[in-house]
Amino acid sequence: MSLFQPATEIETPGRQRAMPRLPDLLLLLATAVCLLAWWQGPAIGKWAFDYPRAWQIPAARHIGEWTKWLVNDASFGLFNFTDLTRFIADLIDIPYRLALSLLSTGFLSGQGSAATQLVPPISFFAVIALAGLAGLHAGGLRLAVLVAACFGFIAIFGQWTSAMVTLASILVAVPIGVVLGLLLGLAGYRWPWVERALTPLLDLMQTIPIFAYLVPILFFFGFGPTAAIVGTVIYALPPMVRITIHGLRAVPSELRDLGHMVGCSHSQMTWKVMIPSAADALMVGVNQVIMLSLNMVIIASMIGAGGLGFDVLAALRRLDIGAGLEAGFAIVALAIALDRLSQAFARKAGQPVETTRETGWLRSPYLAGSLGLLAAGLATSLLFPPLARYPEQLVLSTGVFWNDVVQWININFFDTIEATRTALLLNLLVPVKRFLGELPWIGVVALLAATGYRLGGLRLAVTVGGLSLLVAATGQWEKAMVTVYLCGIAVVIASIIGIPLGILAAERERLWRGLQVVIDTLQTLPSFVYLMPAVMLFRVGDFTALIAIVAYAVAPAIRYTVLGLQRVDPQVLEAARSMGCTPVQILIKVKLRLALPELLLGLNQTIMFALSMLVITALVGTRDLGQEVYIALTKADTGRGLVAGLAVAFIAIIADRLISAGAARLKEQTR
Repeated sequence: MSLFQPATEIETPGRQRAMPRLPDLLLLLATAVCLLAWWQGPAIGKWAFDYPRAWQIPAARHIGEWTKWLVNDASFGLFNFTDLTRFIADLIDIPYRLALSLLSTGFLSGQGSAATQLVPPISFFAVIALAGLAGLHAGGLRLAVLVAACFGFIAIFGQWTSAMVTLASILVAVPIGVVLGLLLGLAGYRWPWVERALTPLLDLMQTIPIFAYLVPILFFFGFGPTAAIVGTVIYALPPMVRITIHGLRAVPSELRDLGHMVGCSHSQMTWKVMIPSAADALMVGVNQVIMLSLNMVIIASMIGAGGLGFDVLAALRRLDIGAGLEAGFAIVALAIALDRLSQAFARKAGQPVETTRETGWLRSPYLAGSLGLLAAGLATSLLFPPLARYPEQLVLSTGVFWNDVVQWININFFDTIEATRTALLLNLLVPVKRFLGELPWIGVVALLAATGYRLGGLRLAVTVGGLSLLVAATGQWEKAMVTVYLCGIAVVIASIIGIPLGILAAERERLWRGLQVVIDTLQTLPSFVYLMPAVMLFRVGDFTALIAIVAYAVAPAIRYTVLGLQRVDPQVLEAARSMGCTPVQILIKVKLRLALPELLLGLNQTIMFALSMLVITALVGTRDLGQEVYIALTKADTGRGLVAGLAVAFIAIIADRLISAGAARLKEQTR
């Protein structure tokens, strides 16, 4: 579809002439102004290129002062804000200490180095058996073997202790996230004003970089696993809220009418009719909370979470790719086990419950078996302490192998790698960076507003124009352009790789199955893991960041391309063949055209992935908004971190709104 499409035909004396619509004229005018301003340069005024300091909004200073006021002076009746956060921290700490004691440390008397172990943790084989039993209950023998194998892999490769610390955090963060998300989703479903208030808040929670709100969490909850759990809950909460609202709205009206007919109260209607009917959708939300919590473990380790995330982060700091990959693969194994379990329970929730006449423990044999395994695991650890941990002499390691692989590549291909890096830097990265850095902020804001008006009307124009203006007004424009430059190039490269792969896989079932395994692995690998091989091969800098971003963001480009092509109506394809179209014509003029809305949604997700990874690449020397957020975290500067994080969120929201509006228009035209 052409962006500048003629609208209506207006008759004039002697002929008909196509007149462009007002949105087209505004977009053309904004483009011309932007190009003219860039061409003329400082002649039109320095203020158009560098947002004047006198006009800037001191948001960082105000946010910092407000945070200090909350911590030091804010009070609610008899309690101040610090008492409230300490109370929340204590509530979270109780179940966390219980889970940590059962899985990792055992029950201790005393603190620190003077602590003595009263009861050891559950034996490793009991945990593996419990995980296998959960798999057997949820999905049968095949799932049980898979889940047990994942936990066995963690033990065999020496990651058991760290994995149990991580699992303890997940076992606390996930229920809190699920319950809070369910309650907020119920409120949003029942009261439309709550949903309207929640929507922008959820958008910000999903687009603000995680680093940005670690700073206020450190202020309010201190350094430690409790603060890490709070950060994990904030990061993982939004999908549960959205899925709850969607799932409740999808409940058939007949069931609601039946509940009213039998005289259900509001609470009975909610908990006896609506929630059980939406159970399968809600379990999908639980799955998302689990996966996002696991995705958070490395970043949470920066504020005291420990576990596998700390191991990956420590390996990255000392550039030990072998140790980092082993800890990363352990996170992947844990993610696969929990993901498959939650998906199986989601499918089970959507099936009718089988009634049984058994009583007592026979009514819940899996629960009884779990309690028996728990008791047996504790007894084994007490009576035979060496069996509490996997024997160190049986531990395997591939760390040396991975380090040797990287060393061999560096020795044999250093010249080729360096030549490729230098060529791309000089011919692509640096020119694009300079071009975007020299654009006038006022022209870019006008161009975005005109594009928004063209695609979605006045409301979208005000949204994207206002958000881009706020980026400039808070003094983040220069770093925002660096962010856009890195994100833009990464998205283009990821699309060039992902879309052709998706086209090839859409009609080749075997290739698609193989790609799915690769994509699932890429999406479960912690984002920090991508940095280690990139740094070892290319050292620090923008090129290293670009490689890591592309590797992380290519998955949605492939997935949505396959989804769009597979959704094309077979009858349309048959009609094209009957008209004599060649396979290439069918692909270009039919399949890709009809799949364009899904391709745009894939582009949207690729941008979101790239932006989320871009903040993490601040660790390898980029000079963008991600670096600003990371510096704020190291200095505990709440205002600076949140302002830079909001700028990243604004870029993500602008891209999301524009692409979504374009996809919606394309869907209307293809109907």
